[in-house]
Amino acid sequence: MSFKNTFLLLFFVAISCGNNQPKKNAPLTKTETTSEEKIIVGANRMEEYLPLLKNKKVGIVANQTSVVFRKDGSYSHLVDTLKSLNVDIKKIFSPEHGFRGKADAGEHVKGNIDTKTGLEIVSLYGKHKKPAPGQLQNLDVVVFDIQDVGVRFYTYTSTLHLVMEACAENNVPVIVLDRPNPNASYVDGPTLEIEHASFLGKVPIPLVYGLTIGEYGKMLNGEKWLENGVKCDLTVIPNKNYNHTSAYNLPIRPSPNLPNDQSIALYPSLGFFEGTNINAGRGTEFQFQRYGAPWFNKEHFPFSYTPKPNFGSKNPKHDGKLCYGEDLSNIDAPKAVNLEWLIKAYNGTEDKSEFFKDGSFTLHAGTEKLRKQIESGLTSEEIRATWKTDLDAFKKIREKYLIYD
Repeated sequence: MSFKNTFLLLFFVAISCGNNQPKKNAPLTKTETTSEEKIIVGANRMEEYLPLLKNKKVGIVANQTSVVFRKDGSYSHLVDTLKSLNVDIKKIFSPEHGFRGKADAGEHVKGNIDTKTGLEIVSLYGKHKKPAPGQLQNLDVVVFDIQDVGVRFYTYTSTLHLVMEACAENNVPVIVLDRPNPNASYVDGPTLEIEHASFLGKVPIPLVYGLTIGEYGKMLNGEKWLENGVKCDLTVIPNKNYNHTSAYNLPIRPSPNLPNDQSIALYPSLGFFEGTNINAGRGTEFQFQRYGAPWFNKEHFPFSYTPKPNFGSKNPKHDGKLCYGEDLSNIDAPKAVNLEWLIKAYNGTEDKSEFFKDGSFTLHAGTEKLRKQIESGLTSEEIRATWKTDLDAFKKIREKYLIYD
């Protein structure tokens, strides 16, 4: 099919994810729609970006969420779709969890060959997280299309950061196919201190930053946060019929341990437990919708469950041990970072020297202050009050890069 037939293609495949009210515990399978003006994701807006790929050698940064939707709510992978249109794709770059999204969190992903297309897959979550100059050689453009959830320690924004940086250094343009951020309606949490930058957060932004991944890319350029202040030749293909208050039901789980909208909504709060010795639902089918530990007093934590290895969690914390904790799968998730659960878990741990044992809590929080505040007995309200100055400053920065209302 030629590029002149773009609109014919759109007739068959272009329709977006729905912007219906999200269902808390419904598994992320295929989309549902209720509004006449459905959200059209960037990948479906082919009339905007296919001309930019014509006669170009293309690299694609993608995972299982990189799809083009059909009218019936089904979808095809972006790589397969573009290959069918004779776009000259040379290689695929894969982020954390891999191209098909099956690896555990933190598990290194090896490069290999995609058996369906025969394309080389270059891992950006293995030995190298930044594309090497040789991996960008002979590419005319890189397309980035990954679903984000708007939380700083979710690593796909760090992948975008390093992709943009590498492409800027090697004079390769980047096209971001934007997707809605399900946590875009608020800005909250501690702001990263640059001395604690890591792949869990590379720039001084709050934990929840209220930007789509396309807006985030614009901010990286505009604030000169790429190394040595380099600027990437960036094009963002925006969503249509979308704003930051649009309810958005993700059709595909963005990573193995975010199975539904409730887990995504609670992730900014329960994700802190990743830096502690508390299980946050890994090893169950309710990841980031519960938390627990074997030592909690069952009178104060009457809910119980037993983590076991499963899809996306080969070695969950407290594997095979009965944990007492709290079930949050049916609560109304707050549009804010909730510290009450973290503080309650800390207070319920007798050996507090083990709670923040491995030091990764600081990388998740982006600051040492939060750990010290919890250890000193500050309340949630007192801790949140210390965030205000930084949040107000960031909101002014954020305004400069908004594509949507």
